[in-house]
Amino acid sequence: MSILVTGATGKTGRHIVRELLATEKDVRVLTRRPEQVEPRPGLTVIEGDLTSSDSLSAALDGVERAFLFPVLPAIGAFAGAAERAGVRRVVLFTGAWAAGHTERDLGSWVLPRYREAEDALATNGPAEWTVLRPAPFATNALWWASALRDRGVVGLPHPDAVCPVIHEADIAAAVVRTLLDDGHHGARHTLTGPALVTQAEQVAAIGKAVGRPLRVERIPPEQWRADAERFLRPGIAGDLLREWAETEKDPSTALPVLPTVTEITGRPARTFTRWAEDHAADFAGA
Repeated sequence: MSILVTGATGKTGRHIVRELLATEKDVRVLTRRPEQVEPRPGLTVIEGDLTSSDSLSAALDGVERAFLFPVLPAIGAFAGAAERAGVRRVVLFTGAWAAGHTERDLGSWVLPRYREAEDALATNGPAEWTVLRPAPFATNALWWASALRDRGVVGLPHPDAVCPVIHEADIAAAVVRTLLDDGHHGARHTLTGPALVTQAEQVAAIGKAVGRPLRVERIPPEQWRADAERFLRPGIAGDLLREWAETEKDPSTALPVLPTVTEITGRPARTFTRWAEDHAADFAGA
């Protein structure tokens, strides 16, 4: 069985590739940065881009199943190309906001964009498709790494905001199982971590993992927005600030903790404490 993985050089994609190779499957990756892919037995690397029809033709030739990284404008074209190439199954992840679990999510900037991409796969792609909708990634804490390494303090607008953030390894495990196992066709699964955790608690867990005290400083939301919009779209920054403000005020409005990771993978979802331990080197001081 040949399986294509896109986004293979990212933090989630690396886990997906490693787990698939462990099952002795033939794994193919499509990447713009082939030099960042570690050569391994059973792994074929194709240089290319999801937005290039030539890249898609080469990458999909002979592929039975594929993981689709959420480059949203490219979803429809990929889905059509996969269907024409005879790909049997495609798994895509978007985000938990697309599930509309809360009134806030229903009004989010990203919800219609995620759903449009999901529907493009369902309408144009192979008959067997699955969408995974992960909670905000625990890896978002890496935004704080430079400040915590250099000064031991990070400025946050809503440090008591709560969310069941998810370890990227759990997303990858769910991707692998839905690629390999039957029974998920046409499903749109929301994935979460095992518990609600505040941002301040996340910083404390990172401090414990690196063995030094770290702290949070509350900053004005507009200060955070001005910095964040250098790398986030304004709509996403607005969605985040609204979620943080509302869940800090009332934790019951947070995305609910769901058992989906365990149901799909057969293993409990990893805690944020585990994530902090796994990423301690990213936060270690000089």
